[in-house]
Amino acid sequence: MIDTPLVQVFSEAAARVGAQVLPIQGAADAAEYIHARAGGLILFPPSPCLERLGFAGALRACGAELASQNLRAHAPLAAAGVTGANFAIADTGTVVLQSTAEATRLATTLPARHFVVLDPRRIVTDGLAAVPSLRRLQEQSPRSFLAYISGPSRTADIERVLTIGVHGPCELHVLLLEGISDDPLEN
Repeated sequence: MIDTPLVQVFSEAAARVGAQVLPIQGAADAAEYIHARAGGLILFPPSPCLERLGFAGALRACGAELASQNLRAHAPLAAAGVTGANFAIADTGTVVLQSTAEATRLATTLPARHFVVLDPRRIVTDGLAAVPSLRRLQEQSPRSFLAYISGPSRTADIERVLTIGVHGPCELHVLLLEGISDDPLEN
């Protein structure tokens, strides 16, 4: 596992905003971790990186129930969503992913748990260091959506009462897995 100061900064910042960050050795270990914590049906939108790793097969081998097609119909019953990430920003503990596809938006916003699989080589220091990747994403697909996800969903009312999970997942798990891809255009 790449254990660099950048990975450490990202992990600490992500933990401060309520995310759980865990180094994982392979797709099988990640699948076991996800299956043990998913709590039910898992939304699995298309992801070239995760498909190349055989992630869906690894989840099914663990006994996980997966919805990888017609996610809109399955979303109301889903307990978890699994996605890749285009890159992450260390100083804020933020993962960034292109979420133009409805399936990706469903998997990242509706289930109670969101699992993000991230290659640690895609972690950049700060928002300024993310600009080249953002430019490449914009050049590739000028009319696209990007999701910046920093911890689980949270909101507070006028009395400053913080509530987790009202407008999205109440848990965010970032699984650091080397060798997925160092290309920020893939997720």
